[in-house]
Amino acid sequence: MDIGITLFAQVLAFTILIWLVNKYMWGPLNDVMEARRAKISDGLSASEQGKKDMERAEQQAQEMLKEAKQEAASIINQAQTRSSQIVDEAKTTAIEEADRVKAGAQAEIDQEVNRAKEALRKQVSDLALIGASKVLGKEIDAKAHQDVLNDLVSQL
Repeated sequence: MDIGITLFAQVLAFTILIWLVNKYMWGPLNDVMEARRAKISDGLSASEQGKKDMERAEQQAQEMLKEAKQEAASIINQAQTRSSQIVDEAKTTAIEEADRVKAGAQAEIDQEVNRAKEALRKQVSDLALIGASKVLGKEIDAKAHQDVLNDLVSQL
């Protein structure tokens, strides 16, 4: 009978030990393990979400960089176009100014030529009067022969 009571006492002690371990050790340990598993799971999902957010941010940064490069290229093209327009306008203005100066100079030259011709005509008419008076041997009155002198000047 010793085996029966000892066995029964050992089974009862083992059962109480299992119940105590389950209630005071295994339960709290299981709760701690479950909390740890949930924390790790949340950390992994947050990490995965962070990776997705980072990839999205990198993609947006690439798109913004691409847009900025396109905008910079557009601004450079506009600046080059505008500089070409300014150069063309400056050339046109310079050509117009040169033509205006040239026309003014030509007008001055024409006036000087006409003045010189008039001076030469007057001198020629004076010389003609002097020559005619020497040929005729008498003095010719310029006022009296004004029509003849004007006709002579117009022929020159």
